[in-house]
Amino acid sequence: MRRQSTEDPPTSHNCGTMAWQAEEAASGLASGWARGRLSSGLEGRRGRSGPGGSTEAEDQQVEMFFRQYTSQEAVAKFTKATAGFGISYLLDNDYQSVYLRALDLLPQQTRERGIRMLEFGCGAGMNLIHMISLLRREGISLDSAIGTDFSPVLIEAAVQEARNYLRLEDWSKLQFSVAKNETLIENLSSALGKERTELENSFHFSLGVNTLRYCYAVNRELDCARNIFRLLVPGGVCVVIDMNKRFPFFRSDLKNRFRRQKEKQCYVPSLEEYAAPFFYAGFEVLRKEHFCWVPHSSGKALCRLLSGISPLLNVVAKSRAMRSLVVCRKPR
Repeated sequence: MRRQSTEDPPTSHNCGTMAWQAEEAASGLASGWARGRLSSGLEGRRGRSGPGGSTEAEDQQVEMFFRQYTSQEAVAKFTKATAGFGISYLLDNDYQSVYLRALDLLPQQTRERGIRMLEFGCGAGMNLIHMISLLRREGISLDSAIGTDFSPVLIEAAVQEARNYLRLEDWSKLQFSVAKNETLIENLSSALGKERTELENSFHFSLGVNTLRYCYAVNRELDCARNIFRLLVPGGVCVVIDMNKRFPFFRSDLKNRFRRQKEKQCYVPSLEEYAAPFFYAGFEVLRKEHFCWVPHSSGKALCRLLSGISPLLNVVAKSRAMRSLVVCRKPR
């Protein structure tokens, strides 16, 4: 599923995996996440009574998310014509820079022969459609691409978006499928009519934008990371971008502060929490940091203002930026 800890995340760093693992082990942050999340039932979720071992509260969260992301408002929010200027700017700038840097981690031979790509929690497909166009511009060959989302309404919108914005030869390489982040392999196997073993070790590149935090609401973040690990080839790369819990001005939070009766907000993990399930799934965590000051929904004026002062904000308050970024790789 798509869509918002206790310790302040340390300053971001780029490093080799063994150094990162040693640092995390020494600090106890990784083990702290394991104690908190695994003991609460993440491993096996013992003692739960709902479908699939979930609690009643988690089932209610799932139902709430489903209603929210099968609405026409959601379609407008996640399709190119109505999503806002900010997301288009980010796809051509901040996010594009992240994607290109991550693609450089793949072997040159893979980029020449053709990348098999997966976006989980793809919404109406804006990121994936942009990525396909980006690969063409950069001269990187695409073998195939799949976008998944738990909302059938958004998947229908994604199919239409691809028809509207992609060349026919690129559109023919793209598929969209209804699937949950935490049961990706099972759902893809059913939707595509392929054995699970055929899907495992088949993708070179995976990304998820504003989607991983929803797995935390139902304690399934490790299931999501493990599914992605199994789907990627050795050396495959995963990029995760999501909300930063330390950013103080998210619109939904500001609105909630002034409500007499507070609305339940989706849990927003810390940077360490975003990275931890991938570490435990077996990934090398190559990059984790905060970045980006431009809201997806911003208009031109606000976008230009915030992009203009971003270098200064990165110097004085980088840990408060809007987004958390994790880039990881399956060991070769």
